Amino acid sequence: MSDPAPLARFAGLLATDLREVTDDPEALDSSGWWAVVADYEGGLTCARFGDVRPAAPPAVLPGGWRGPAPADWTSSLDRAAYTAGVRRVREHIAAGEVYQANLCRILTAPLPDASRASSDVDQLAARLARGNPAPYAGTVRLPAHGVEVATASPESYLRRDGAVVTSSPIKGTGRTAEDLLPKDHAENVMIVDLVRNDLGRVCGTGTVTVPRLCAVEEHPGLVHLVSTVRGEIAHACRPRGWARLLADTFPAGSITGAPKSRATRLLADLETAPRGPYCGAVGWVDADRGTGELAVGIRTFWIRRDLPGGPRLCFGTGAGITWDSDAEREWEETELKASRLLAVASEVYGNERMTT
Repeated sequence: MSDPAPLARFAGLLATDLREVTDDPEALDSSGWWAVVADYEGGLTCARFGDVRPAAPPAVLPGGWRGPAPADWTSSLDRAAYTAGVRRVREHIAAGEVYQANLCRILTAPLPDASRASSDVDQLAARLARGNPAPYAGTVRLPAHGVEVATASPESYLRRDGAVVTSSPIKGTGRTAEDLLPKDHAENVMIVDLVRNDLGRVCGTGTVTVPRLCAVEEHPGLVHLVSTVRGEIAHACRPRGWARLLADTFPAGSITGAPKSRATRLLADLETAPRGPYCGAVGWVDADRGTGELAVGIRTFWIRRDLPGGPRLCFGTGAGITWDSDAEREWEETELKASRLLAVASEVYGNERMTT
């Protein structure tokens, strides 16, 4: 059976008729409508589509998705390893090396049916739209290029409208607003300062502002603290705006830590699997209109078909670690973030809803 046709879905649009695929970020300031997937490790896929039109989310088709069995998910860090990692981060905080670091783990499970017809990432996206709707939901399906991603991200990494760029970092997660602690607010403010610094490398002096700080947002099954940082891209940076933004702000501060350079080195020592699209960026750019929206690649699934044991579905989860962190509570936060989405992917959440 041939591969399914390439497509992308974002912001109520369906993109088909693939014209070009490149890893050059400067293409995003050229012309056309692009789907974008950036790996946390730095890999970039930009796909230009010729036909982009409004479309509803895909319908759930019987047999279009056979998810992993719930018991088949395995974690790159088990509970003991993750909580030990939290304690290690706190040791580095005590030594004054970092103030915060976002420790993550990667979950994977074998797909029970390797056929494309029963493991279509667009059908996984259809189930996510029913079971876990998200403001920055999207799909990129490029089988020939090894990119099959479905995201239910709640977090905006970079939104651009002409010269104006905004970022809305999330820091602080609980089941309800009452679960949020002073630690969550302090962590959010810390990351806002980091994002202000990142955008300040690209934006004009005095244009970076914080119009929203520590607002509580409700999402399926949990709440987040969300802030917004805004700036105006400096005139000298506008011809290569996207390339400069990615070079100076990627990866997002909310999923690395502060200071970013030291936190990323520490996390590389503690984490045992590459993050891939998780904690990268997933979204779209309309180069003709000078607009775009890249989400932080959290609450994101991707399929790897290049593994010896057959195709696996992948998903990442993590938590921001500060001096006030409790290791067991941070583990539970990673479980909270993952549980609903894994259930959707395994088709055990709201099963009746999925078929109506």
